[in-house]
Amino acid sequence: MPRWTLACCRRSRSPGVGGCHAERRRRTLGYKLVKAERHLRAFARFAAGRAEPHIRTASVLAWIGTVARTPGARARRLTDLFLFARFLHAEDPRHEIPRADVTWRRETRPIPYIYTADEIARILAAAGNLRHQTPNPLRRQLYTMLFGLIAATGLRVSEALALRLDDIQPGGVLHIRETKFRKSRLVPLHPTVIDALDRYLEVRRQRAGESDWLFPSVQHRKLCPTTVNYTFRCTLRRAGIAPERSQQPRIHDLRHTFATRVLEQCGAERGAVARHFVALSTYLGHADIRNTYWYLQATPEMMADIAAAAERLVGESAA
Repeated sequence: MPRWTLACCRRSRSPGVGGCHAERRRRTLGYKLVKAERHLRAFARFAAGRAEPHIRTASVLAWIGTVARTPGARARRLTDLFLFARFLHAEDPRHEIPRADVTWRRETRPIPYIYTADEIARILAAAGNLRHQTPNPLRRQLYTMLFGLIAATGLRVSEALALRLDDIQPGGVLHIRETKFRKSRLVPLHPTVIDALDRYLEVRRQRAGESDWLFPSVQHRKLCPTTVNYTFRCTLRRAGIAPERSQQPRIHDLRHTFATRVLEQCGAERGAVARHFVALSTYLGHADIRNTYWYLQATPEMMADIAAAAERLVGESAA
């Protein structure tokens, strides 16, 4: 197997293996690279089957065309291979660097679906009426609490699923550990959320066995994101949310909705925008305030004044 494919496929992080330097360097900056690692390993197996000693653009495009069905999936894989090939090319010019726009352009970030308060209430009601499953007697209470917690705090889905019982701090504060970009933070809860969480924990103690996950699976392990997304889609159908849309709203849109509703309350005065942006950016766990600013780009026209004030703020912080 060519040396560069070993850089993708070996589990070890030996300094002598080409390509691992780049991976380690990006990981030290906070990138987890879970999907990127999976993509590189898959391409390495594909290229090894062709007995290619160096990365070839034609092989990159051939592999992407066989494994990725959507423009977004193709763009993500192409970007991962582009970055890896660029690093290897610096050591050996015989590696070809596929242009990032050679065939597929990265899709623009999708406009989030902003749920109304009534729609969120219907989602929680539908979750509370999910079909009973004997292997999972906690199903209704678990998904009602999970969807409600994300809607009330703006947590990422992965953050909510990673919560353990000892992450619930005294006074109704959640300890979010080592999430995106290896950032940990404390998330205080509203009194209504604390009350709902206390009720859920009481039922959970009776039905969830000895698992220490806040939202355990049937096997008392960490709940699988695929299962959560499937259940959320079922809940949307039961709640009658946006049935006319060809692409259903996502559970992650609950996070977008939380951020949008918070910003709608901050007004257009410069000082208020600054305070809300800093607080919200910290609360959401954003590494850069520009990530928080993105939410304004996808909100209704009523946000125009806030967006203008925020744009000035971001411009001043970058100067």
